[in-house]
Order: sequence, then structure tokens, then C-alpha cells
Amino acid sequence: MKPIRIALTKGRLEKDTVALFDRMGLDTDAVRNKGRRLILPVGAPGADGPVAEVVLAKAADVITYVEHGVCDLGVVGKDTIAEEGGSFYEVLDLGFGRCRFALAAKKDVDFWGGYSEKTIATKYPAVARAFFEQKGMDVRIIKIEGSVELAPLLGLADGIVDIVETGSTLVENGLAVVEDVMPISARLIVNMARMKLRKREIEELADTMSCNL
Repeated sequence: MKPIRIALTKGRLEKDTVALFDRMGLDTDAVRNKGRRLILPVGAPGADGPVAEVVLAKAADVITYVEHGVCDLGVVGKDTIAEEGGSFYEVLDLGFGRCRFALAAKKDVDFWGGYSEKTIATKYPAVARAFFEQKGMDVRIIKIEGSVELAPLLGLADGIVDIVETGSTLVENGLAVVEDVMPISARLIVNMARMKLRKREIEELADTMSCNL
């Protein structure tokens, strides 16, 4: 049987997923000692050959690989799913990589006050737009690639929508959370066609992952 191919988001989610694989009793030596290899085997006790193959990728590419069926499964943050969208099944909240999207503005400023159109700086325009649309508000959205906290300080924006973990960066820059937008954690996603063709294998793997979270 062909190994299930899983795309993992490089970095923190990669490490947390490999730790999960360890708890499942899988052999992750090849992933931990990857060198320059791009497709990495994951073994299981008593198995004849690898039971899975791991592909390490940037978050948005994980979605692309799963959508196009070159990977059966993917582990990616809800932040990327919310921003990028796509056609796949989201089957399991893995629980790690927890943080949140939040709306933040200058401390002691009434963000909701006044009648003028608000300007929002963000790396995640789709998430920000959906949030304000739910509130029935028209906003001007400016996409920022770097430190979005600068935008209110420079007078470019009234507020920001960004990922917040501890909130310390906001505090250090005189900003404060106005409202939480969405919780974020790592999710297991599945290619829609593979879910039909390899349903039993994928469900068994997802169940085992869930039991070891």
C-alpha cells in the first residue's frame, strides 16, 4: 500500500506534529534528521516499509499540496485556512499552536467611537474583511507585510488585525486588544478525493492522532 503523504507546516507546527507522531509510536528519525531531503519516510513497528511520507512546506503551500492531491493530508494553522480558503476537508483540531486573531488599537482610544470610516492594517486582509463585514462595517484595509503594530503609531491606520499570543508586543508599543476575532490552532486537513479513496486509512490515522493529543 502506498504510504499516506502528509504536508507539515515548517517550524513550530512541524515540531509539535512530530512530537505527536512520537506519542503514536511512529518512527520519526528521518524527519528529525532530514538533511536536505524533501520527502521523508515515517515508519511504524512491524510495518513493511514506511506508513507515511512527510513533506515540509510553508503554510500556504501545505494547502496547495493538499488541494491538488499531491499530499493526502496536511497540518496547517487555522490562520492560514481562514486567510487562504480552499477546497479540502478540515477534520481535526490538533489543539497545539494556539493563539488568536485580535483587533487592536492605541491604548485608551475609543476605536468604535466616531462616524468616519476606519482604516485597518493587517497581514490578513481576508480575515479582517470578514470580521468587519459580520459587524456591518465598511472599513479601508491596508495590507502590511512587516510589523503591523507600526501602522497605528505612524497614523496610517486606526487599528490592526493580527495574530496575538501573549499580547506583550502590543503592550510594548502602546496598543491594546479591542476585541478577539477568532481562535487559532493547528488543524488536520484532507484532500477531498483522497477522503473517498482512502477513507478507512485516513480515519484510522485521524482517530489515532486524536487519541494521542
